[in-house]
Amino acid sequence: MSGGHPAFFGDDHTNDDDRPGVPSDLLPYLEAADLPDDEDGAEGGVDAEEAAEDERLAALRALVAHDMVTDPELLAELQGALPEGEEWVEDIEADRAEREQALAGAADEAALAVEVDRIYRDILTRAPEHRIQPSLQRVRAVLDILGDPQDAFPSIHVTGTNGKTSTTRMIDALMGACGLRTGRFTSPHLSDVRERIGVEGEPISRAGFVAAWHDVAPYIDMVDASSVEGGGPRLSFFEVFTVMALAAFADHPVDAAVIEVGMGGLWDATNVIDAGVSVIMPVAKDHEKWLGASLREIATEKAGIIKAGQIVVVAAQEDEVLEVIEERAREVDAVVRLEGRDWQVLERQVGVGGQLVTVRTPSAVYEDVFVPLLGAHQAHNAAAALVAVESFLGGRTLDPTLVEQGMVSATSPGRLQVVRSSPTIVVDAAHNPAGARALADAVEESFDFRHVVGIYSAMGDKDVEGVLAEMEPHIEHLVLVEMPGERAMDLEDLHRIAEDVFGPDRVQGAGDLVEAVDTAVTCAEAATDPADRAGVLVFGSVLLAGALLDMVQARRR
Repeated sequence: MSGGHPAFFGDDHTNDDDRPGVPSDLLPYLEAADLPDDEDGAEGGVDAEEAAEDERLAALRALVAHDMVTDPELLAELQGALPEGEEWVEDIEADRAEREQALAGAADEAALAVEVDRIYRDILTRAPEHRIQPSLQRVRAVLDILGDPQDAFPSIHVTGTNGKTSTTRMIDALMGACGLRTGRFTSPHLSDVRERIGVEGEPISRAGFVAAWHDVAPYIDMVDASSVEGGGPRLSFFEVFTVMALAAFADHPVDAAVIEVGMGGLWDATNVIDAGVSVIMPVAKDHEKWLGASLREIATEKAGIIKAGQIVVVAAQEDEVLEVIEERAREVDAVVRLEGRDWQVLERQVGVGGQLVTVRTPSAVYEDVFVPLLGAHQAHNAAAALVAVESFLGGRTLDPTLVEQGMVSATSPGRLQVVRSSPTIVVDAAHNPAGARALADAVEESFDFRHVVGIYSAMGDKDVEGVLAEMEPHIEHLVLVEMPGERAMDLEDLHRIAEDVFGPDRVQGAGDLVEAVDTAVTCAEAATDPADRAGVLVFGSVLLAGALLDMVQARRR
């Protein structure tokens, strides 16, 4: 053929071995495209020649576009044989550069993922919060060396026993809808450690996580050495993440941050911030070993985040809890915005995938705001978030359109999250009696289940009997599974407590989570009712919720 290269198109005097860069399995197809079609007459011959030429050009384009020719001289000749000319060649080269960049980016992301995991494992060697003497000294020392990044942006501080993560995420979504670049710090994470540090509504990038660690690590080492030399501990796991988050937010930079307390408040590592607004969600008994056995003691720890001159958004509380909060607010001249008095949920209507909520705040009434989360407790969380953002922005009424946009984008993974249908599997991180009570009410309201099978696990310091007592009227059969980790309650102890609450005939154990899910699904499917009337409810700990979400994601892949 005219214009062809002998080493490519297979002239008689050229061996296949002399055809550089062309895979041998392609040669028969390319040579066939070179042969004339003699089956038709003269007119058919013209069509055949045109078809053959089209096929030849298509083959050339494919070879050039997909880097299947490696010899530079041959590649140049092939490009010259194409009728599109230089413009097409430039497009091909641009496409090739884009592919190479994508491959390089994927390789970089893979390397970053390995580095994130390495950093996380390094931080995991540090003591958890409950293993060290409460103090803000270590965190303050590191932040001082870093130039106090926590002062580079205004913030909202959120504490409470239940609802603080969901409320934090809704505050973040609302501030983002109002045009602010946001930072969000929550704990613990469900699946990916980067969830703890959110930037503009998303988990921090792998590159951002690695950069934050390398920015703070030398100074953490300095403070560690000084503390150990004086007989003290290294920074704890949570203290390190607090420092990383504050440094990352200042570096981004963010316009505002919403910071969730890890545990308690007064001595929590996050209490180094000087927030303009604090939020105290419902306080109940939890972490009694570290926060105190009585509600008053726990409330004192939570109220410790209240600072001078703050606006304090307070959810509905037990009388003794409210007394402590108001006492602390008076001491530091903070202004309390109390649910039921200064703000409230006026109306709510359950719908598909969420609820419509009407909220009265100190500044306005927001009607029929769609909240894409289930349960009455999430309506109250949404109201608290609205009041917090209003207060943060000077007490002005928020644009209803922005409120709608913010709320509809809010998510709270692991909180009444449906992960499968037929039978429906719902996962929730409820791990104390108050949370279990809210969960039970939400399941009754949001699902038309006639049969519910539970999957349960718990940490050893939790009120397992109290949680199961709240759930027992709503669950027919309970499958127990032990989670990994030294804090997890062992299966034997779980069994003993569960049988006391449910009776031995309604309880069984599973060797691992996969077996637990398979067992629960089999039990649910055994019901004679339609599939949507039977459900599986996974609850008891954030660790269990995260493990289930990981398992579901792995199965989908």
